[in-house]
Amino acid sequence: MIKKILLLSILLLSITFTFSQVSSVKGSLRDTVSNTGVSNAVVALVTLKDSVLKKFTRSKPDGSYSFKDVKPGNYILMVMHPLFADFIDNIEIKNADELIPAIPVTSKSKLMAAIILKTGSPMRIKGDTTIYTADSFNVTANANVEELLKKLPGIQVDKNGEIKAMGEKVEKVLVDGEEFFGDDPGMAVKNLRGDAVKEVQVFDKKSEQAEFTGIDDGKTQKTINLKLKDDRKTGYFGKVDLSGGLQKNIDDRYNNNILYSTFKGKRKLSGFFLNGNTGQDGLSWEDGDKYGGGNDNVGMNMDEDGGVMYSWNGGGSDDEPYVNTENGFIKNINAGANYSNKWNDKKTLNFSPKFNQQNYTNTTQTLTQQQVGNSILNSVSNDTNNIRRSNFKTKLTYDVKIDSMNTLKVTGNANFYHNENESFSNSITNNTEGVKINSRDAITKNNNNKSALNANLIFKHKFKKARRTLSLTADWNYLGTEGTNYLQSTNVSFDPDFPYLQAVDQKIDANKSSNKITGKLVYTEPLTKKLSLEFGYQVSYNFGNNDQLTYAKSAPGKYDLPVDTLTNQFKTTIWINTPSAKLSYSFKKLKFNFGAGVGFTNYDLRDKTFSKEYLRNYTNFFPSAGFTYNYKSNHSFRINYNGSTSQPTINQLQPLRNNTDRFDQYIGNPNLKPSFANTFNIQHNGYNFIKDLWAYQSANVSFTSNSFTNNISIDTATGEKITQPVNTNGNISLTLYMGLGKQKVKKLNINFNTGPFLNYTKFSNFLNNRKSTSNTISTGINVYLGKSKDKKYDFSLSDNLGYNNNKTTENSNSNHYYTNNVSFNATVYYKKVWSINSDYQYYSRQKTAQTGSSINNSLWNARIQRTFKNNEFTVYAKVRDILNQNIGIDRNFYGNTFTEIRNDRLKRYFLIGFAWDFKNKSGAAKK
Repeated sequence: MIKKILLLSILLLSITFTFSQVSSVKGSLRDTVSNTGVSNAVVALVTLKDSVLKKFTRSKPDGSYSFKDVKPGNYILMVMHPLFADFIDNIEIKNADELIPAIPVTSKSKLMAAIILKTGSPMRIKGDTTIYTADSFNVTANANVEELLKKLPGIQVDKNGEIKAMGEKVEKVLVDGEEFFGDDPGMAVKNLRGDAVKEVQVFDKKSEQAEFTGIDDGKTQKTINLKLKDDRKTGYFGKVDLSGGLQKNIDDRYNNNILYSTFKGKRKLSGFFLNGNTGQDGLSWEDGDKYGGGNDNVGMNMDEDGGVMYSWNGGGSDDEPYVNTENGFIKNINAGANYSNKWNDKKTLNFSPKFNQQNYTNTTQTLTQQQVGNSILNSVSNDTNNIRRSNFKTKLTYDVKIDSMNTLKVTGNANFYHNENESFSNSITNNTEGVKINSRDAITKNNNNKSALNANLIFKHKFKKARRTLSLTADWNYLGTEGTNYLQSTNVSFDPDFPYLQAVDQKIDANKSSNKITGKLVYTEPLTKKLSLEFGYQVSYNFGNNDQLTYAKSAPGKYDLPVDTLTNQFKTTIWINTPSAKLSYSFKKLKFNFGAGVGFTNYDLRDKTFSKEYLRNYTNFFPSAGFTYNYKSNHSFRINYNGSTSQPTINQLQPLRNNTDRFDQYIGNPNLKPSFANTFNIQHNGYNFIKDLWAYQSANVSFTSNSFTNNISIDTATGEKITQPVNTNGNISLTLYMGLGKQKVKKLNINFNTGPFLNYTKFSNFLNNRKSTSNTISTGINVYLGKSKDKKYDFSLSDNLGYNNNKTTENSNSNHYYTNNVSFNATVYYKKVWSINSDYQYYSRQKTAQTGSSINNSLWNARIQRTFKNNEFTVYAKVRDILNQNIGIDRNFYGNTFTEIRNDRLKRYFLIGFAWDFKNKSGAAKK
């Protein structure tokens, strides 16, 4: 019907058409199959503003077409032909004559034969959202969404599964706009099939408050939304993947995955069970972070609204080691479920329980070189960790639309974590002359339980007057740790003036908890059609304790002698009142806002052990501003500014000495002040559909005053080090990132994208009470080339070349080195059922003054598979690390300290496997 109306309009226009010479537009149409011109197609120009038909013509036998007397402006270009798929795109006509590049059009018979629809652009930008048409990017049969994302311009997926989009870490992945397995980004991309996705949408998700009021508060999360195809929204699908292999000289390897999902309209039910000992069993990076240690330091960070957020971070007394599952050897069980449903478009429920259990072992050697004035201390430590840990967490969200004016959302989270760790370590430190100055042998045993609970309630009310709103938020957070830790160590100092041998055998009971109760009221009032004003008031009550009781052994198995110098009970009480206001302007392509909050903070810190009290009052200022300009279709420019304050953590404040390592101790500082950071973010992105060219640029810069750093006191005669947090000024962080790509480079028919980047940090600490400043520059470029042909081959080549330079005031010579990471991936298909895949990575890192050699290693993997019954069943064999060169070496410069860490790693292994990808066809059949 629409086509008939359009053709009728064209007929009427041909009768009443008048001329006004301004400029001309020329172009051509090409058949994507025969690469010849497409004749007799209707080509029309429609104004973008009001959809009025302005010009039309038919293409000539060679596919060319032209328009004369076209006024400058924004138009919709439409191409229609009974044998070809329709083509629609936005274009801008300027004063000069316009030459539009050849437009590829695809025959409908070709589309039906391939059972694939490509009438849309492979990539387009709508406002602040970048949209990819999934079927425009080839992936192997039964590939998951993660493999699809690796093909998309501007998106990077690293070897650990972490996703970056336009240079920023992706924090949330949605499925049809809803959470999938709670807040775990990895579950959706690893467990959904790529061919089930219609579109991949990338955007900065605003906070719930900003989405409700329409006033930007500067809080965003880089988010990916996977929009499913209609026939995949009804029915079930899943995968069973079982593999194993007998190995020589190492434990046999296995990896088993079971995934199942059933969708019926808006009801989604999914479950998974993963079990393996290869480290490649689908554990997401988000879970990896959750399990990745972080010690037991309860941290407090104040956001721009004055709210305090607690987290575990930084050197805690339970000494739980950081775990990177890329290193060492791991056995993993990971299971979970997700249920979501929506009734009458009014009630939404989402429930996601998950369980994980890991057995992990790793041996690490750490080489450390520390410069202190004209002296250099070199130490070598060897550590072996055996860890058993488990975690159960769940999230429940219930959202109800009470009526057209009122909504209520309730969210609950629970996370219970248990860790058992036994570690063995020894270390030796030498001075500049190579003379041994100390040694240490230690055994530690830790048994800790952690719990994190959260409840959140949001009530939102809209008044009859548009944009007048009222919202009330109530929030409760709890973090708790209980643990018993044992330390046995022998510490020897070889100082000729004061030699000693110290034997330690102690038990440490730790009990830490924090509670935060917050209430917030926000009211928005429209001033004009374009201006709105937001008022807010938040009150927060925070209280917690950090108790550590240390006992020495009096008899075998009996620890009952208190160690007063290592015992402390610390209590915190914090009240924060934060009024705020923000003005917002929005009209067509332009949006901006600015505002501020003022936080009045009252600290009451009590050292119950020594009967000391620290009372403090702070006034924190939280300015913010934002500017967005969508200056033309598929192009946007954005600037944001935020001022934020961070509060010191309990462990940073508590004057308690941590003696886990006699020669490397940490003590808190109750005189720390809050830090304040000014952060600026600039982003620009654009996409030219006709040229199939995309580009984006981003810049982030942060200046921090009263930044938290450390004062490190080092005795060069004994090698003893004491670290205490202090405040400093002048810390700077700068990140520049650019991206440029083209979906199909002419003649070569390859995909291309590149992204130069630059990171700069200026960081200061104190060494024996003397300020030491480190300037670090890291710059480089990423280049990607890809070429593929459906069901024939798929090749990609990428190179990440980097240069790093570090210079400190302690050393007049800079440390600089190059790194290069080259990756090649190839898949060849044979007779539609066979495929051979090989991926190769070569990593090189130039040697420095501290190291006698470069790091060069290769990782080569291969897989061959045969599919049966329309790709439903797969039999495969694969080998990882064919060259047996997988090594775990990491080198870092931090201020005046250089470290090289060598880890155990799983090397070459073989697997033979069977996979069953199942799905019902009822959804498609009913269509």
